[in-house]
Amino acid sequence: MTSLPSTFQLTALPPAAAAFRREVKAFLAEHLPALAPEVRARSWMGFNADFSRALARRGWVGITLPAQYGGAGLDPFSRFVLVEELLACGAPVSAHWIADRQSGPLILRYGSDAQKAFYLPRICKGEAFFCIGMSEPNSGSDLASVATRATPQPDGGWRLNGRKIWTTNADRCHYMLALVRTSGAGEDRQRGLSQVIIDLSAPGVTVRPIRDLAGDAHFSEVSFEDVMLPAAALVGREGSGWEQVNAELAFERSGPERLYSSVVLLDTWIAALRRAPAARRDTVTIGRLAGRLAVLRAMSLAVTARLAAGESPVVEAALVKDLGTEFEQSIPALAQAALGDDPHLAADPGLYRTLAYVSQVAPSYSLRGGTREILRGMIARGLGLR
Repeated sequence: MTSLPSTFQLTALPPAAAAFRREVKAFLAEHLPALAPEVRARSWMGFNADFSRALARRGWVGITLPAQYGGAGLDPFSRFVLVEELLACGAPVSAHWIADRQSGPLILRYGSDAQKAFYLPRICKGEAFFCIGMSEPNSGSDLASVATRATPQPDGGWRLNGRKIWTTNADRCHYMLALVRTSGAGEDRQRGLSQVIIDLSAPGVTVRPIRDLAGDAHFSEVSFEDVMLPAAALVGREGSGWEQVNAELAFERSGPERLYSSVVLLDTWIAALRRAPAARRDTVTIGRLAGRLAVLRAMSLAVTARLAAGESPVVEAALVKDLGTEFEQSIPALAQAALGDDPHLAADPGLYRTLAYVSQVAPSYSLRGGTREILRGMIARGLGLR
């Protein structure tokens, strides 16, 4: 049986990362306007291409990508600091988020020289925004059951047909990195799956936004009808898509992104408590949340250290994501109970609106990046329990 907890070694940020934090704070003070907390709470979904391009001009989109492609060539610790600061202040990161976190590193790892030369500089300049093509209608969390198919063509290209759903920002992105079936049948499961890059402006691509409970429309359903892809659209080897998509999900799950989705609400709650009468401070609840966050942050830093060492801590990342999601979802529930107990808090309009939004969107935290059931299955396998 694997002793998973022993792989979480207490890690401190290197001095260079601490110095970098001061630089990031100065940038945000200059470039991020004052926003209401309910707007800042949408940080994950806040789409602002101009802000993303301002980050790109500093070299902070594609921050870990090599300088030869326009990246900053910094280590994963620097990205950890950058993400912490962006999410802590509620910066709108959604435009460049996927390309920076997943698509760029995946293309760097598996893409051809031509793909790296074409896409990576555009990502680093904030000129190429990516979305993820994984989930499909009727597939649920069973990623291996994808039915979207890319059929080989005589000229070496591919004819694409199928649908993807819950695709964040598909209506505003330039490209989709999609998992599709290129050979075999559905019952072959992981065999015959590949990843392709799809130009979302191509003929035959239809994007339909989906409005969510909070009134936002960042999700979309994307349909492909006889979309013609060039041979160069294939990323990596044909049939290696399952291995590659799991590496992509490891990129998605391994950072501090999975700890701070509700942090603006937590900060707004604390600020409201400071303005409330001294008799009502909720110090025990806030202290417990701060303690949990400190432990989760230490675990996330331990995963970052392993990434910096060139390792692939897939199971550890899944564990941090699962525990982090549980933490993120607990904050609106606890804040809601606090408002119910204290009329002074309930009368705070910023806190009330921020709580309303986070409470509506929080159920999605345990869907994005892998459902709780899928993650716990991965963890159980990593521990030798199944």
